Amino acid sequence: MIQNAELHLLQKALGYSYNNIEYLRTALIHSSYANEMRSKGEIVESNERLEFLGDAVLETVISEHLYNRYEKRREGALTKMRQQLVCEKTLAKIASEIGLGQYIMIGKGEEGTDLRKRPKVLADCLEAVIASIYLDMGKGTGADFSDLIIRLFEKKISQVENSQATDYKTMLQQFSEQDATVVLKYITEQSGEPHSPSFLTVAYVNNNAVGEGAARTKKESEMLAAKQALKLFGIIE
Repeated sequence: MIQNAELHLLQKALGYSYNNIEYLRTALIHSSYANEMRSKGEIVESNERLEFLGDAVLETVISEHLYNRYEKRREGALTKMRQQLVCEKTLAKIASEIGLGQYIMIGKGEEGTDLRKRPKVLADCLEAVIASIYLDMGKGTGADFSDLIIRLFEKKISQVENSQATDYKTMLQQFSEQDATVVLKYITEQSGEPHSPSFLTVAYVNNNAVGEGAARTKKESEMLAAKQALKLFGIIE
């Protein structure tokens, strides 16, 4: 078992000091360790139940944050952002950044393997840790808890925001798909010399021009046209 003193650095990385350190200790117990202890007659709970709770709690906190922070973003765009944040890849990266893997308790049979570095193990453990904080705070999803979680995810939230901000075609497509009667299309005209072409793209919604973009490549001109349309619909500023 990891001693309380050893968990000091992890609590510092999390930005949270536990009232009951047993919540954190349980969150770090991999099923291989729990099974090994059971084989010796000692009942030890793995972090799987906490992981289940953490997944639900995390999705709620991230959803509420995105809803409040991006008031002009449609449901489709918010869903895509949440999917990129509450996923194994993102969770594993955050877990690695705070050094979570070194604290995971695994069975002796797994020592010497890469188990502590596996994305799924790291992601599951981080969800369990999130649930442990939730329970330690008294099962409250108040501002303190939400702020702590958002601080952990802030860098990833900004990265997702930036990636979506440049993918205007996807945002416009998601917006148009909310209404089955909407038909979105792009018409592009090329001009100039073959070695130095120019492209002018017009975005149409139900045959109405809603955006226009001129650029050196067709892809960029389409993106600019989509961006102008998003501004017209008030989806972005």
